Formats: sequence, C-alpha cells, structure tokens
Amino acid sequence: MKLYLASGNAHKAQEFQALADASGAEMQVLSARSLGGMPSVVEDTGTFVGNARKKAHALRVLAPADAWVLADDSGLCVDALSGAPGVESAYYAGPQSDGAANLAKLLHVLRDVPGERRRAHFVCVLVLLSPTGKEQIFEGRCNGTLAEEARGDHGFGYDPIFIPDGRKKSLAEMSEAQKNALSHRARAWMELRKALVG
Repeated sequence: MKLYLASGNAHKAQEFQALADASGAEMQVLSARSLGGMPSVVEDTGTFVGNARKKAHALRVLAPADAWVLADDSGLCVDALSGAPGVESAYYAGPQSDGAANLAKLLHVLRDVPGERRRAHFVCVLVLLSPTGKEQIFEGRCNGTLAEEARGDHGFGYDPIFIPDGRKKSLAEMSEAQKNALSHRARAWMELRKALVG
C-alpha cells in the first residue's frame, strides 16, 4: 500500500515510514515531492484538524486516483502560554522561521518560568483520505515538561527540550525506536493502523 504524505518535510516522511515499519504495516510512505511537491496551503483554520484537512485535500488533487493520502498537523502546547505555540508551532518565530529559531524563541519566552510550571504536551492530528474520498481523523498526544536548555542531537523542532512524562531524556536524546514508542505522532499512527488493519 502506498501512502502519500501531504508534507514537504523530509523528517516527517522518514518518521512515518519508520512508524509503519515498526508497526508491521506493509506501507510505503511517499512524500509530496514524489508528486512534484506539496501545493501551497494557508494553514489558517486555527485548529489542528482543520489545517490537516486542508493539506490532505490539497495533495489529493495531485495524487493518483487509487492513492491514499495522509496529512498531519501537529504542535506543542505549553500550559504557561495558554496553549501556545499550538497550531502556530512551525511558524512561532515568524513565517520564514526554522526549527532552531522557533526553539530559541520558546526558550527565551519561558526563561523566567520555573520548572513546576513548564508543563506541555505535543498533539498530532492525522487526516486520512481513502481513494474514494472517505475521511478519517486520528489524534495522538504526549504529555511532558520542558527543559531549560536544548538536549540531544536527534529529532527536530521542539524535541530537544521536551521530556515526556516518566522519562529523564528529551525526545532528541532518545533513539528513533524509543521516540516512536511514545511520541504523539506514534500514538496517532497506532490509532490509524488499527482502523486500517483492524
């Protein structure tokens, strides 16, 4: 089964392929690049579901008629910031920002927030479109706290400061297998796999 991912982010395609492989699903996850690139989508719905839905339908137009299309929208929600950056996680430091800039801004904003108030959670919403256009929505969440400085060289985005509940390492200090056993994206993926495989 081929699954076209509505994202130009190479890290995401690799992560979803690893999740598929680890779960025993016989799927090939292909990035939007295999279809010529991800169409421009204005993520302006204000919700993870709405943004993921827009991306899925944008790529559906380019995908083969018998293809499955998957889109995700995910972000980090910080309790002390009333849920920010949330749906703006990828653009927290500005429209042209990258992961390093977003991380630096968040650390700066939280510089005076003590450890006990640095609670946060990652959210991942998946929207799956079948070849017939049927839509299914799956959600995964990972709770944790935010470190005061970046730790680890793996992962991307806010992974270097996110420490999942019950763990001492940040997501960026974990192996791919460790991260894929507990991340928000992994949990959403498992819900999707159960729906497809039963």
